[in-house]
Amino acid sequence: MDKRDELMKLFSRDIREILKQTPAEFDQVQEIRLRIHAPLLMVYYNHEYYLTTEGKLSKQAGEAYIVSRSGLKETLEYISSYSLYAFEEELKQGFITVQGGHRIGVAGKAITDASGIRGMKFISFINVRLSHQVRGCADQVMPYLYKEGRVLHTLIISSPGCGKTTLLRDMIRQISDGCGPGPGINVGVVDERSEIGACYQGTPQNELGIRTDILDCCPKAQGMMMMIRTMSPQVIAVDEIGGKEDMEAIAYVMNCGCKLIATVHGNSLEDIRQKPVLGRLMEERWFERYIVLDNERKMGKIKGIYDSRGLALYTAKGEDYDGRHLF
Repeated sequence: MDKRDELMKLFSRDIREILKQTPAEFDQVQEIRLRIHAPLLMVYYNHEYYLTTEGKLSKQAGEAYIVSRSGLKETLEYISSYSLYAFEEELKQGFITVQGGHRIGVAGKAITDASGIRGMKFISFINVRLSHQVRGCADQVMPYLYKEGRVLHTLIISSPGCGKTTLLRDMIRQISDGCGPGPGINVGVVDERSEIGACYQGTPQNELGIRTDILDCCPKAQGMMMMIRTMSPQVIAVDEIGGKEDMEAIAYVMNCGCKLIATVHGNSLEDIRQKPVLGRLMEERWFERYIVLDNERKMGKIKGIYDSRGLALYTAKGEDYDGRHLF
C-alpha cells in the first residue's frame, strides 16, 4: 500500500475525494490540517497550500474546501477506528499514532483534574503529520560521531521543522546496524511522543535497526533510567530534551558509561549557551559533538558540526550535505 492509499482511509469521504484528485506527491507532503469551519490545508515541499474541492493546490483562501464539523467528526472516527476511548492515554498528550507511523495531533477542550490532563473532548482541530523515513540522510554526519570506534555523546540543535527527528532516526538505524565507522551496538530509544519509532500497537513503523529497543510514550527522564536498568543499551537516544528532570537523567546515563544522542530546539550553539541548564552542560563539555541544522534555503541543511569546545569540524558552504532532503 503506497502512502496515498494508506492516508486515504483516515479522512472523511469528502476529503478522500479531494485527496484522490490532488496532483501532490505524497512522499513530499508533510502535513494535512483540518480546522473546523476553516480551509483545508496541506504543507507540501515545505510550502503551505489550500486544497480546493477539485483537489487543486491553491494560494487563495477563497478557493479552499471548508472543513465542516461533520467532516472533522467523521475523520476522527476513521482515525480512531470508531473507538476514541482506546486512545485515551495517547490523547492525554494530544496525539494519536496510526498505522504507517503517521502522527495525528488533536486539539479541543482539555479535561483536567488534580493530576493533570485526563483527556480531551470537543476535538475541533486535527493535524495529520506524515511520517517519512529517509534512509541514508545521516551518511554525511556519521564519521563525526565516532572516535576510535566508539560513539560520542551528541546533541542535535535545530529549530522546529528542520528535520532533526528524521536525522536522529537514521543515525539510530546506522549505529544499531553497524553501518557507520563502528560495529553495530545496542541502542535504547525513549520515544516520548512516538515520533522516532512511530510505534503502532507496539510495533515500530520506522526502521531503527536490528539492535534497537524502544520505550514508547514514556516520559524521557523516567524512560532513560528505566532503559539503563532493564535493556543494557550502549547508546540512549531521545528527542527534544530541555527540562530539569531530563538533565538529571542525562547525568545518570553518562555516569553509567552509556552514550547519549539527543535533540534540542535552538538556532545555534550560542542560543543553547544562553539556556541555564543546557548552557552549564556546554561549559562542562558533557557533549562531545554538536550538529546544528538550518532551513534557511530548504529543510534538512547541515549548518555545522562542532566538537565539545565549540570548534567547527564542518561548516556548510552554501550546499546541502550530499544534496539530500531530510523530509
